[in-house]
Amino acid sequence: MLTGSLSVPGQGVSFSTRGLPPGDRVAAWEHALSQVFVDLEVTVRGDRPWAGELTAERLGALQIATEDFGPGTILRSARSVAADPRTHILARLQLDGTALLLQDGRSAELRPGDLAFHDARRPYRLVLPGRQRARVLMVPRALLRLEEGQLSALTATVVDAGQGAAALLLPTLCGLVDEAVRAHPAGRARLARLAADVLGTLAVAQAGRRPAPALWERITASVQDRLREPGLTPQDIADQHGISLRYLHRLFQRQGTTVNAWVRTRRLEAAREELAQAGAAHRSIAAVAARWGFTNPSHFSRTFRETYGMSPVQWRGARRPT
Repeated sequence: MLTGSLSVPGQGVSFSTRGLPPGDRVAAWEHALSQVFVDLEVTVRGDRPWAGELTAERLGALQIATEDFGPGTILRSARSVAADPRTHILARLQLDGTALLLQDGRSAELRPGDLAFHDARRPYRLVLPGRQRARVLMVPRALLRLEEGQLSALTATVVDAGQGAAALLLPTLCGLVDEAVRAHPAGRARLARLAADVLGTLAVAQAGRRPAPALWERITASVQDRLREPGLTPQDIADQHGISLRYLHRLFQRQGTTVNAWVRTRRLEAAREELAQAGAAHRSIAAVAARWGFTNPSHFSRTFRETYGMSPVQWRGARRPT
């Protein structure tokens, strides 16, 4: 069972599924993760053995958790986002094994020593192919001192520890977090404050690595205005901005995504927002999909479910006032 309470500074959480019947483990693990982080959904393959262990402690603005779990999938679905208003930023530092983080149309494969950010305000998915262990740092989004556009570009990108400020900051962050976990209670708060400051600086440095900011902003702004064009192609975008198709693809690759994936994600977000509006209740799902460039309603519904964990009909029903 969960012990301790995160609402009381200095008290921690410790949880393990090992003493539970196999049939009760998924629900208990899902509850533990949702209490420590944000509302989450867990799935595991029934034919593969697994166990989960979790420790966490909140030290001021910073929560430090260690998660040992896998194989399985952890999902922050659209339903979870709607049900849980917490909007913290999480930074996942992979200790052992591998994890695949998917958010905002990007995917980041984390290996031991890698760090990546994810945003609780929007859906994300963690795919854990085997047993793995990670340290997860959770902070209020305001602590990172980043605009929403910068946060959207930051998620699901692996911090390159071999370049720039990250070459110094990432080892410093790891050392501070390790010391905060092991230190005497009297010294933990100070170490946690330093770790939170370094994490914020690391996030700013990572967000600042976006390629050709002026061009990138012009391209993404113009694409946002053309989302309703079903025939929009990467070549159309490249021609509009006077660059080669190859360079356009390179810009998006440096952001950890592709042109088509970025456009699809923005279209899904726009359709999702429209479906949640009371004034759009009379429009069919197919009509909303078509307004945002999806010519095949079945493909739209399938992609929507894969991305947000529920169908467009279910999303509309969940957002409708009662």
